[in-house]
Amino acid sequence: MAESYDVIIIGSGPGGYVAAIRASQLGLKTAIVEREHMGGICLNWGCIPTKALLRSAEVLDHANHFKDFGLVLEGTVKPDAKAVVGRSRAVSARLNAGVGFLMKKNKIDIIWGEAKITKPGEIVVGKSSKPVVEPQHPLPKNVKGEGTYTAKHIIIATGARPRALPGIEPDGKLIWTYFEALKPDALSKSLIVMGSGAIGIEFASFYRSMGVDVTVVEVMPTIMPVEDVEVTAIARKQLEKRGLKIFTSAKVTKVEKAANSITAHVETADGKVQQITADRMISAVGVQGNIENLGLEALGIKTDRGCVVADGYGKTNVAGIYAIGDVAGPPMLAHKAEHEGVVCVEKIAGLPNVHPTDKGKVPGCTYCNPQVASVGLTEAKAKEQGRDIRVGRFSFAANGKAIALGEDQGMVKVIFDKKTGELLGAHMVGAEVTELIQGFVVAMNLETTEEELMHTIFPHPTVSETMKEAVLDAYGRVLNA
Repeated sequence: MAESYDVIIIGSGPGGYVAAIRASQLGLKTAIVEREHMGGICLNWGCIPTKALLRSAEVLDHANHFKDFGLVLEGTVKPDAKAVVGRSRAVSARLNAGVGFLMKKNKIDIIWGEAKITKPGEIVVGKSSKPVVEPQHPLPKNVKGEGTYTAKHIIIATGARPRALPGIEPDGKLIWTYFEALKPDALSKSLIVMGSGAIGIEFASFYRSMGVDVTVVEVMPTIMPVEDVEVTAIARKQLEKRGLKIFTSAKVTKVEKAANSITAHVETADGKVQQITADRMISAVGVQGNIENLGLEALGIKTDRGCVVADGYGKTNVAGIYAIGDVAGPPMLAHKAEHEGVVCVEKIAGLPNVHPTDKGKVPGCTYCNPQVASVGLTEAKAKEQGRDIRVGRFSFAANGKAIALGEDQGMVKVIFDKKTGELLGAHMVGAEVTELIQGFVVAMNLETTEEELMHTIFPHPTVSETMKEAVLDAYGRVLNA
């Protein structure tokens, strides 16, 4: 007889394992199915290891500018690629082990293998087609294996994988995805990055700090196309100052491979084509949901552009089946997945006043140098919606803490509804803005008005003061500019 649960979650990434923990907290008998590595892409090959690499890059950048701080450094600071990658993998391994501990602590069963939904309320778990890869620690004891399992509620949290362009598919040697880019055997002398979204621009920034000659090719008119154009213009200027070569309104039409190099044919907006040769290329043209081999078609579960269609509570069009995280569509961010997982499970458990996920209040962070962070509408999007708006800006160049840190290149931009004072969007570029954006996220979630923000006391001296000054600027009351 098949073992039965209240909730079975397919996938142990941030959305899946957080949903499992919340389900267990609410008294639901819970199991999670994983085929490859606890913690999913984020902990093992995405958010966490890339930030470890970028931290090494940041330290190296600081070391190369010691003189700016009145310090003398004897000798030359050089990157050790093997050690940098080793530290990144160790960070992932530590957190990977932590997920296994959390499953045990919360009495959540782990089922190892690949799940297929055979009918609402039933899954069959077969042998994994993916090997257990590092940094997977030895699996926790009492892990369940192949077989049939039933549950009142099945949550799909299978994540996403890199998208490939026809004719420019990653091969693991000359054309990389983020998997290969995270653990190079050695640093190449030159690199082409195709795509300037968060993944592409973070790797471009990292490799440039490591001394690699980097060229970025972006099909849209601006880098980081989802961000506000003023913010991306500042980011581009700083990235180019660091030595990155950036082509926008350009596309790679074909590639030619040699034994240990690759040549990209890049077509620009004027129709001209130039050839760029580098040791390696990173394909960072987006991701697509892992929806294959789950039995979705046979069940009639709706999908759209490679993702499962779900509402704000994670419900699909088939009763008892839900989808959260990257597989449920953009924005494909770990924190969005975690929130969706909690909302989905709390709705299943019947908690009162469960609010659906509001994707308009999901912050985005890009950890390049300089960092970029945002939430809500850009100025262009607000105008497209016909909003009557007020816009405020404040430069890091007028902030005492930023100047003292040697990080005076940045800006905070805020957008308000002129009639209601509602904060519609906030956009930031500069040092540590990924740590600051949560202030605006909290304000938006609490429906804070401009008056409340202007009467909030920010500590001095901090970079966060730029946030208040930007709000003041929107209403003609800026004090320090």
